[in-house]
Amino acid sequence: MVRKRKINVITLGCSKNTVDSEHLMAQLDGKYTIMHDSDADAQIVVINTCGFIGDAKQESIDMILSAAAAKQDGRIERLFVIGCLSERYRDELRGELPEVDEFFGVRDWDDIVRALGVEPDRALDTERHLTTPTHYAYLKISEGCNWKCGYCAIPIIRGEHVSIPMETLLGEAGKLAKRGVRELIVVAQDTTYYGLDLYGKRRLADLLTALCRIEGLHWIRLHYAYPTGFPDEVIDVMAREPKICKYLDIPFQHISDNQLTAMQRRHTKAQAYELVAKLRRAIPDLALRTTLLTGYPGETDQDFEELLQFIRDVRFERLGVFAYSAEAGTYSYENLTDDVPDEIKQRRVERVMELQREISLSINHRRVGTSSEVIIDGQQGDFYIGRSQYDSPEVDQEILITSPKHLDTGTFHSVTITSAEEYDLFASL
Repeated sequence: MVRKRKINVITLGCSKNTVDSEHLMAQLDGKYTIMHDSDADAQIVVINTCGFIGDAKQESIDMILSAAAAKQDGRIERLFVIGCLSERYRDELRGELPEVDEFFGVRDWDDIVRALGVEPDRALDTERHLTTPTHYAYLKISEGCNWKCGYCAIPIIRGEHVSIPMETLLGEAGKLAKRGVRELIVVAQDTTYYGLDLYGKRRLADLLTALCRIEGLHWIRLHYAYPTGFPDEVIDVMAREPKICKYLDIPFQHISDNQLTAMQRRHTKAQAYELVAKLRRAIPDLALRTTLLTGYPGETDQDFEELLQFIRDVRFERLGVFAYSAEAGTYSYENLTDDVPDEIKQRRVERVMELQREISLSINHRRVGTSSEVIIDGQQGDFYIGRSQYDSPEVDQEILITSPKHLDTGTFHSVTITSAEEYDLFASL
């Protein structure tokens, strides 16, 4: 029997990259022995890179350099680089890294498949080689973005917004459910824009409603919802459908009108507050996650104080914050001066997180004594690791559960919250 050659696909960056890698591996399954993010030896390595911000780019470059050294040592036969970093810096990378056999961008999936000696099969377009635990998966509903925010390189890298047809998504989601996926996490650069290019109107609410009808799916979670023009019908379906988690990832970035204008965010401070109030009224137990950006060009002390007050007012259940870094080709890079010193950017990041720790601890303490449905992600030491509908995998807090009986990964259980820390809860079955 001829042994299949081993291929190791390494995925860096966001959950959207994860989906891309899973589709790529589905095309290669059966022709190769597939490994993902493996330390084991493989003849071929494919690195799916991130090129969004400085730290992510450096991580991608370090991974490529490590693989290139392995190829020089004879431990790798062929090395390919794909994804965002490759899309953005392909020509420069070619000149610097001759060890890489070929670079492919974010729209070259058929080309990388052919380079690996396989003819792309359209029948496999909705198939996935899952790299997440088998009980949850991401569903990418569109590619690219039309907003062109001042700091963001995604439209440069990924192009304009392109929705995936609804029937394709429902077919893919149905296959995932049949394979045992119980939690489906809907992702895109902007999920609320879904359908506008294909159907002439936003159809995220229709898609969510249809996903709720798929047998086997228990939770449907929504990520990356742009605040401008947020569709009211999405709020309605989130309030109405029990399968949709009372959770929303909506990156506000800032609240000062001066900063929102400079960032080209296309909404005002008043509109942001109004949207939060509308969401809270319709879905009282909604967990809001946001991402904020400090140190953007022109951010004053007053702008930053407005941002802190926004955090105090809204009391986000989940929050992440980044310091601004200038990205070549973006509006801010070409037109604005990066005038906030790095030490002030970092100090503001720390102040935001200090405030958020206080809010998170207060919110968690209020949950002590309440019951919650959880999905089990695994076991660690004496605890089972679970999440409620208010917690997304990998980015949010966990619930550490004690149980007198064995709890299978991917199953749902009712627990009572017994104690709380800033970013973790403890519970008993």
